[in-house]
Amino acid sequence: MGRRERKKAATRRSLADAALGLFLEHGFDQVSIRDIAEAADVSTTTLFKHFPSKEALLFDMDADVEQALVAAVREREPGTPLLTALRTHMLGARAVKAEYGEQIAAFERLVNSTPALVEYHRRMWMRHERALTEAIAADTGAPADDPVCAALAHLALEARALAGGAADPEAAVNAAFDLLERGWEAARPDAGRASWDRRNAPGGLRRERTRRTADGVRRTPVPPAPWPAPPDGGPAPATRPGGGRRSP
Repeated sequence: MGRRERKKAATRRSLADAALGLFLEHGFDQVSIRDIAEAADVSTTTLFKHFPSKEALLFDMDADVEQALVAAVREREPGTPLLTALRTHMLGARAVKAEYGEQIAAFERLVNSTPALVEYHRRMWMRHERALTEAIAADTGAPADDPVCAALAHLALEARALAGGAADPEAAVNAAFDLLERGWEAARPDAGRASWDRRNAPGGLRRERTRRTADGVRRTPVPPAPWPAPPDGGPAPATRPGGGRRSP
């Protein structure tokens, strides 16, 4: 980052900090744009170069939050499940950290007591939800407006919101994602392919036949069906999990 960019970032940070302090002390509606500019020692013209509205001053990390959400999906390590990446990202949020508990509580009281901030936050959250939906859809090969991807994005974001009012925020996020993971594996747009991969991968699922006997229930493994084709119409593998080859 060059000198000019660092100076702009410092001015933006100074404005946001001044606004938050004044809002918490006096209330959002009692503080004017001029008050904030004077507290940050800049002109109102400079303020509007950095923030389009008074509400935006309180949510100065809006764009960064959205970019980080999308990056958690798109830039995760190869082989990392989607929900594992989202869980890790949500657990890293300030709302989940105990040391920020009092700050987060004060911030939420300010937002929830001010209708203009409630509405701004709702619109911001909807933008984040759309961006996360599109990232999940692209990751799974689904349409950008896929309802299952939209539901997952909504519920993943709600997990972080749930943490804000929980006695143990980290446990709340983990509980939400434990539940999401069980439902997502069944409902994901590429569930058929993912299920086929799990069944036919080395060490995959085995079916069992149940046979009742006089002394109880005995289960006998059923041999897998011969080399099933995947649901997307692609060819079955030449080598069966376990090493056996397909006959010509």
